Amino acid sequence: QVQLVESGGGSVQPGGSLTLSCTASTYINNLAMGWFRQTPGKEREGVAVIDRTDRISVADAVLGRFRPYKDNLKKTLYLQMNNLKPDDTAMYYCAAVRRDDPPFRLLGDPDVFDNWGQGTQVTVAS
Repeated sequence: QVQLVESGGGSVQPGGSLTLSCTASTYINNLAMGWFRQTPGKEREGVAVIDRTDRISVADAVLGRFRPYKDNLKKTLYLQMNNLKPDDTAMYYCAAVRRDDPPFRLLGDPDVFDNWGQGTQVTVAS
C-alpha cells in the first residue's frame, strides 16, 4: 500500500496557474501515477497519467494547459496547470498503481488504481 498526500490546491482566477503536488510514502520509480478530478454529482475523470517510463497521457479537456511530471528522488508527482478555466474547478486526486498498461488506457479507467490520496480542492472563479 502506498500513502499519497496531495497539496497545492486553492482558489485562482481564470487564466491563472497552479501546481499540485502528490508525495508518496515510497519511491515511485516503478509506479504509474495519475491525476483525476471530480465534481459533485459527476464521475471521477482522468486528467493526466504518467507511467514509470515517463510516457504521458493527458485528457483532451486539459491538453496544452496541464502537464504532469515527477521527481523520483523526492517521491513526488506534480501537475502543472496553466490557463485555468472555471470548468477546471474540482477536487483533484492523486493515484498510483503498479502496472505497465499504456497511459491512455489508465487515464480512462480510474478503477485500476489501488492507491489514492485524500484530494485537494481547486477553485477557478473571478
